[in-house]
Order: sequence, then C-alpha cells, then structure tokens
Amino acid sequence: DQGSGVIWDTKGRIVTNNHVVASAKQGANIRVTLNDSRTYTAHLVGTDSLTDLAVIQIDNPPTDLTPIHPAGNNSLTVGQPVMAIGNPLGLAGTVTTGIVSALDRPVTTQQEGANNPFTNSQAEPVVTNAVQTSAAINPGNSGGALVDASGSLVGINSAIATVGQSSSLGGQSGNIGIGFAIPVSEVKTIAGQLINTGHAEHAYLGVYLKDARVKVGSATRDAAGVARVVPNSPAANAGLKKGDAITAIDGETVNGSLSLVAQVHQRSVGEKATLTVIRGGHQHQINITFAAKTNSNG
Repeated sequence: DQGSGVIWDTKGRIVTNNHVVASAKQGANIRVTLNDSRTYTAHLVGTDSLTDLAVIQIDNPPTDLTPIHPAGNNSLTVGQPVMAIGNPLGLAGTVTTGIVSALDRPVTTQQEGANNPFTNSQAEPVVTNAVQTSAAINPGNSGGALVDASGSLVGINSAIATVGQSSSLGGQSGNIGIGFAIPVSEVKTIAGQLINTGHAEHAYLGVYLKDARVKVGSATRDAAGVARVVPNSPAANAGLKKGDAITAIDGETVNGSLSLVAQVHQRSVGEKATLTVIRGGHQHQINITFAAKTNSNG
C-alpha cells in the first residue's frame, strides 16, 4: 500500500488516511519516506475508520522535522487556489494545483475492510463534509496535504469522484477533475483525539433521517426529514419531532439526509448548534448539544 501524509508535530507524528495504513492493523510494517528520501519505520498511534483518518508515529524521528501549519477552520472560499501534495501512482513529491470547487460537499465512501464476510454485517459508511477541489489527485495522494497559497493545511486528500459515485483513493480509479479532502477543522479534532487517547469520539444527534421536500413561503426546498427521534437523545432533549424538516445547521444549508449527516460528523462531542426546522409550515430555530456516539445509541 502506498499513500501520503503530513508531519503533524516535531515528535514525528504523521496524519494520513485510515485506508492508507489499514493493513498495518493486521501486522504489516509501516515505512515513512521523507521528501529528502530518508526512510524510517513507524507504528500506529490511532485510527478512526468513520472519518478515514489515522495518526502514525515515526520510530526514532529526526530532530529537523518541520510540522505543517493548519489553516483556520473557516479560511476557505470557493474559487480559492489550492495545491495537492503527495505520492500519486507512486510518483513521490508530486504537486498539482487547482481551485476550491465547492465547500461542505457531502461525500460517501465505504470504510476500508467494512464488510465482514463472517458476520454478513456492514460498517457505517464514511460520510465527509468535504472540500471539493479541481487539483488533480489520484491513488497514492491518500492522506496527503491540500494546502492554500501560503502553504497552510486546509484538508487531507481522501477521495475522488468517479462516474456516478465517489470512492476512496484506495481504489484504482483515476482523476476526472473532481477530488475531495477532509476539512482541516475535522482533521484537527480527530487527530488531537487520536494522539491523546488512541481513539476518537463522534457527535451524536439521535434521529433517523430521510430526504424530504418542504414548502417555505411560495417556494419548496430540499431538507433532511426526521423519520424518527431516538428517546433520551440530544434530538429528543432539544424538542425535535417526527415530521420535522431540517433545512440548515448554524446557517449552513442542509439539502438532504446525507448533507445533515456530513455536518454532524464534522462537529465535536459537547458542541452546540442551531438547527433551522420547518414544522407545520412554520420555521423554528432549535438549539442542540451533541452527545458522544456509542455502540448502544447507534
């Protein structure tokens, strides 16, 4: 397996995609090659399949590492120039340029090794509130940096569009001009948790969703429809009800169930948010505080 990564700190921690290092969970060795061709062994610090992020640690790291500088959480605008850095198709040290094509793009990919042939079960898909870019990224760019004009990290490259769908960069499809990166705000949150505890907590709302279309004034709009509210969940405690249609979260448009799931995945446990809800033809603002997702609450 080949991929890319970013140096996170001077201690030799590197952030990459979970699917890049997935085989290391079964005992495969990890090798890190720096831009000057020095190669080191490394080991896993923590992985998070739900966001497709991982942190690895260089064994006996050198003292001259320069960590990447993360950009601010809301520093991107559509049309802004960006550069993707990585190891596409094994071509180390490759950079490509493009623009931010879209923000808050809900993208779904399958977790690495998600299907269990012995239990016939499927893991929850990876849903990312992604940065969409025209910078060419290909298999091997996985886990690499998407940076702005100043060189600050704005995302971790993770997926590309294929005809009719999106797929993780662990697949073999080539670039068709639409790539996706995990936004830096999510990277900072998950990487910090993986470094501190080896695992990540995820925000939990407590609703079953469906795509919906509601009337707002004389117009109609797409929304995330609430099909069921889980008792004693953050949604129930905030007063959400079956039949509600969620059209925005903190002012960001929600145009379907996948859009809301992606927005929730980007948030942290304990974080507060305001949902814009259409109920009975009237608009309401509902404040909610996200809890931690557990195996028991789904």
